[in-house]
Parts: sequence; C-alpha cells; structure tokens
Amino acid sequence: MYINAISHYLPSTIVGNGYYAQLSGLTEEWIFKRSGIRHRTKAASGENTHTMAIDAVNPLVGRLPYRLEDVDLIVGATYTPYDTVGTLAHAVQGHFNIPRAVVVTITSACSSFVNAVEIVEGYFATGKATKALVIASEHNLAYTDDSDERSSHLWGDGAGCAFISAGQCSPDDIRIVDVHTAGLGHIGKGIDGVYLRPSDGGLAMPHGRDIFIHACNFMAAEARDIVAKNSYVLGDVDYLVPHQANARIINHVAKALGLDNSKVISNIENTGNTGCASTVICLSQNWQRFMKDDLILVTVFGGGYSSGAMLLRK
Repeated sequence: MYINAISHYLPSTIVGNGYYAQLSGLTEEWIFKRSGIRHRTKAASGENTHTMAIDAVNPLVGRLPYRLEDVDLIVGATYTPYDTVGTLAHAVQGHFNIPRAVVVTITSACSSFVNAVEIVEGYFATGKATKALVIASEHNLAYTDDSDERSSHLWGDGAGCAFISAGQCSPDDIRIVDVHTAGLGHIGKGIDGVYLRPSDGGLAMPHGRDIFIHACNFMAAEARDIVAKNSYVLGDVDYLVPHQANARIINHVAKALGLDNSKVISNIENTGNTGCASTVICLSQNWQRFMKDDLILVTVFGGGYSSGAMLLRK
C-alpha cells in the first residue's frame, strides 16, 4: 500500500491555557508542565466533524495522481461524531460526489486512524478496493465540560486525511510497510479509563494515571514489535510520530525506544490532543520534511483501550 497524498485542517480559533486556568484554578504553567500543551485548536460555531473532514480533503482536489471519483473506498475515523447515521465518511462522499465507493466510519478512540488504515489493507487484500480515502476528524471540544479540571484542558479539534492506493501511483508516494492494531478492553480500567458518553457526562478522563501507564507501555511495545517484525532495528527509524495525548507520554515512549528527541515529531503544544486525527495531522504538517528512504514509525494508544502502529518508508 502507498500513501499518495495527505492533508489536514486545523480550526483558526486558538484557546490558550489562561482560559482553563481561570475556570479551574490551575495555573497556565501547571497545565503546560503536566501536558505539554499551551494552546489548543477549537472548531468555530458552524464547524463540526463533517465540515473539518471536508476541509481536510479540499486542498488535495485536483492534485491526486488519479481522479477523485476513482476512489472506491472511504473510511472515516472518529469518536466525536456530528451525526452517527450520516457519518463523516458519507458526508465526504456526498460533498465530493464520489459515486462508487464503499463507505464506512469506525471508532476505536485515539487509535482509530491506524485502525482505518488496517481496514483499507483488508479491502485491498480481498480485491474489493484499490484506491482509498481515510479521514480522521475530531470535535473534542463539542463534548467537554470546560470546568473539568482533570481533562478539559487536554483536548483540541482538527482533521486529517490520506489517499491510499494498493499499488504505487507516483515516485512521491510513501509506502506503508506494515500496519497493526489490537483491542485492549480487558486491561486496566478498560472502557472506564476515558469515555465519551453524550447523555452522561460527555468526554471525561477519570483515570488519567491508568491511561498514562498503559499508553507508555503499549505505544513502546507496538513500536518495537512492528520494527522487529519487518527486519529493522530501532536505530533505523528516522522519525517517530506518536499519538499526541500528552508530552510526558511522548517523551517516555521516545526514551523507552532509545530515540533522540530530534527524531520525534510533535504538535501537541499548539493543538492539544486532537484524538485519532493527531498522527495524520503530524504526518501532513511534516510531509515535505521526509526524504528518500526515511523510515517513519507511527504508534498510538486509545481509550477503551486499544493500540496500534504503522511503519512507513519514503
């Protein structure tokens, strides 16, 4: 599989730590020290998971190595839906008039983008599709209680997308060497660690410590496993793109893998945790930075719990 093109969308509204400090009694510096976040992006009135997904795709219209209508699979990824019936993948199909695509939206919390890529792999393997569009879009701040001092300051809104083909379409494509995911609902606090219950408290993280421990352990383990499985060593990795949940988790995972900070790609300081969209946004923001033969390692952990990793080669 190959990534042919990638893009992202971040809302223009920026909310600083001062806003949450006034509500919670926390200090701006305490929030930054604990999370690595100074600002987060917030969807404006009239924006939602659908509109951000469409805005992520827009920059790539007319720039693909094939016609947009040739896409035969659209997989949306989100845990913060605007509509659970007419999903974000259907909204994208309708907006861009992509007539013959299989369309599905999935959720496994913050690992959902990597899960979506693995679903694409399955459709390609069975010959049911050859060109896919994966869109991850999160509207976290639509579901948060801003006065919740435990987690309201962690979240941000945004979207990212990747066009993926079964075969190489251009010399600029990046190859997906491997992708792997796992469900972990049986460990730790499981489905109660972090949750989004629209009719019962919204988006909350009552067990941050449990999430921290398991995220550190499983993101590092997924990274080690996928590198070894494909006959590489960690020293071969040029860039690490971890899920942007918390700067301390990111630093812990990099240290556990023995990777220098110069190899770690992060945007959490200025976006907050944009959920499953975070890694594709990071990839998009740094796409021009990747050089021929670079090995790029993506590793994720989601509430519920779930984990995954993806290995890319330029």
